[in-house]
Amino acid sequence: MSSAPPAQPSRTRAFVADTTALVLFFTVTGALNKRFVSGMSWDEVLHARLLGAALMIPVARPYGLWRDWLMRRAGPSNLSRIAWDSLALVSFQVPIYAAIIAISGASGRGLLLGVLGATAIMLVSGRPYGAFLNWVRRLFGLPPGGEKPMSLQD
Repeated sequence: MSSAPPAQPSRTRAFVADTTALVLFFTVTGALNKRFVSGMSWDEVLHARLLGAALMIPVARPYGLWRDWLMRRAGPSNLSRIAWDSLALVSFQVPIYAAIIAISGASGRGLLLGVLGATAIMLVSGRPYGAFLNWVRRLFGLPPGGEKPMSLQD
């Protein structure tokens, strides 16, 4: 007698995998940026990354679903996957970043430069993060995004 596995473990695994990937990848890259580009002290980096990690938790899985949806449009070539991964990250994360810095007091030129800087970083980070996300999903026994659809019903 065989029954289908319940939907909840796969959904939970997908949430944990996507959250783990986002927090690990952007905590490390963000810490390196803040320390060596922005010149923040390690104590400031720690506080900024702890806040960043808390903000990443609610957006990790929605971003994963968004990326999966967009990556289904990518062709088999590396250039296509790079372009779609970059588009996914920019189109999802930059508006969130813009809202955060606007709420924090950025306006005018500062807001524009912040958004342009974040866009550049996300364009460069799109494919490396997408490959990392797929690797983490494989560790959790999940399919990579965009190749075999993952959804809330999985």
